Amino acid sequence: MAINFDLNDLLAFRAVAELSSFRKAAESVHLSQPAFSRRIDKLEQALGVRLLERTTRRVTLSAVGRDFERKVRDLLDELDATLLGIRGVAATRMGEVTVACVPSTVYYYLSEVIRRYHERSPKVRVKVLDAGANEVLAAVARGEADFGLNFIGSQEGELEFEPIVQERFVAACRRDHPLARQRKVSWAQLCEHAYISVGRSSGNRVLLDQALAGLARRPQPICEAQHVTTTLGLVEAGLGVAAVPSMAMPGPEHPLLVSLPLVDPVVTRKVGLIRRRGRSLSPAAQQLYDLFGEVKGRKRPAATGRVPP
Repeated sequence: MAINFDLNDLLAFRAVAELSSFRKAAESVHLSQPAFSRRIDKLEQALGVRLLERTTRRVTLSAVGRDFERKVRDLLDELDATLLGIRGVAATRMGEVTVACVPSTVYYYLSEVIRRYHERSPKVRVKVLDAGANEVLAAVARGEADFGLNFIGSQEGELEFEPIVQERFVAACRRDHPLARQRKVSWAQLCEHAYISVGRSSGNRVLLDQALAGLARRPQPICEAQHVTTTLGLVEAGLGVAAVPSMAMPGPEHPLLVSLPLVDPVVTRKVGLIRRRGRSLSPAAQQLYDLFGEVKGRKRPAATGRVPP
C-alpha cells in the first residue's frame, strides 16, 4: 500500500522539529499556519503514528517522532548532497551545518575555522552547540550535530575520533597577580592561592583529577563553575587563579589575563574531531570539517600568552 505524503511534508516536519513552534515553522516554509498544520496532520495520518506532542506553548517530538526526525534528517541531507553534487553549487547554495563543541575550544579553533568558512561559503549558516564533553558526544551520536570538536571520543564505538592537537593545561591569572611574574608554575604553588575550578561533572575536571591523583597535595577550589570560560571570567574579576586548557586562553594582547606553563606534573589533553562512524557528511559539512586541517599546525606564543601544544 502506498504511503500518501511527499517531500514538502517532510520539509515541514523537519522545520517544526527544529523550531519547536508551528508559527515559526510555518513562516520558515512560507505557509499559513492552517496549511502547515494540514501538512503535519497528513504526514501523521499517512504513517499512522503521532510524531509531535502539542501544548499551548510548545511543540515537542514524541519518542517515535525523535527517531523519525533523525531518519528524515539523514534522508534530506543525502538528497541535498546529491543535488548539490549534480549542480555544483555546494559553496554558494544556502544551507546549514551544525557543530557540537566543548566551550573551551571555541576561542582558538572553532572561531577561526568559522571565519574562514564564511569567507568561502557566505550563504551557509553554521550552528554551534556548545556543551559539556559528554553532551557533545551524545549530540553527534544522535545526529543532532553533523560532527563535533571534543577532547574525548576515541573510546566510543559508534564514533570516529580524528586527533587535531595535543595541548597542555596552563595556570591562568591576572597580570597583577604574584604568580604572573614567574616563568612557570607548579601545582603545589597553586595550593598557596585562591583556586577556581570547573565542577566535578566537567570532562576537564575528570581529566585533571585523574592526572593529579598521585600528588600528596592538590589545589582545593574556593569556587566551582560549569565551564572553563566561566572560570576565566572569575579569574579576570580577581577572585583567584585557575588551571585551564591553553586554547581556552585569550591571546597575549589581553589587558588582564596571562597564562603560565603548569609543571610537576605537565597535564595534557588531546583535542580532535568526532563524527558518526560509517556516515558521510553533506558537502557543506565536509567542507567545514576539512578546514580544521588548516589550523592544525598553527603555533602559539609561549608562557607570556598562549602555550604551544
